[in-house]
Amino acid sequence: MEAIEMTGIVDEDGQLRLDTPIAPSHKGPVRVILLFAEEDISEQQWLQAAARNPAFAFLEDAEEDIYTVEDGKPFSS
Repeated sequence: MEAIEMTGIVDEDGQLRLDTPIAPSHKGPVRVILLFAEEDISEQQWLQAAARNPAFAFLEDAEEDIYTVEDGKPFSS
């Protein structure tokens, strides 16, 4: 059995709504275990969850790296 960690919410109707869709290759019955946070999730936790989300895996492809250091103008605060 393969496990996928995702985030989502339970709406007013009691329906689970995932933050990102599941890959089409994962079709069929699933077993769902819900873990309810005892407190609000921190921004750092959201960022870590997004960084591990497989929906963004395509950004690791070399062909997605289209910018260089020479692109744009320097930013100074």
